Amino acid sequence: MAQSIKTKLMKASEIPAFVDEIVKTGCDICAVGHDKYVLGDSDLSPAHYKKARRELDRIEETYGDRDFLKLEIVAYLRSIGRYVDVGADGAA
Repeated sequence: MAQSIKTKLMKASEIPAFVDEIVKTGCDICAVGHDKYVLGDSDLSPAHYKKARRELDRIEETYGDRDFLKLEIVAYLRSIGRYVDVGADGAA
């Protein structure tokens, strides 16, 4: 028998707090164009990454699924200046 998995869904009103918590981990979050966003952690030391990973897991559990809010997250990131526009040739 298949098991039902209840997943928490993030609310649009939680987007600012979500972004703030991501930034506080030391990971960068920014919109790419008008339909994508990325979380960056490549500048973290291995020790800081380990700590950030635990925090990111906690944030994921706290806010839940956010895939359906992607465009709203992108719009919020753009509104606070956290974005990169990509040119036609793929260059930023």
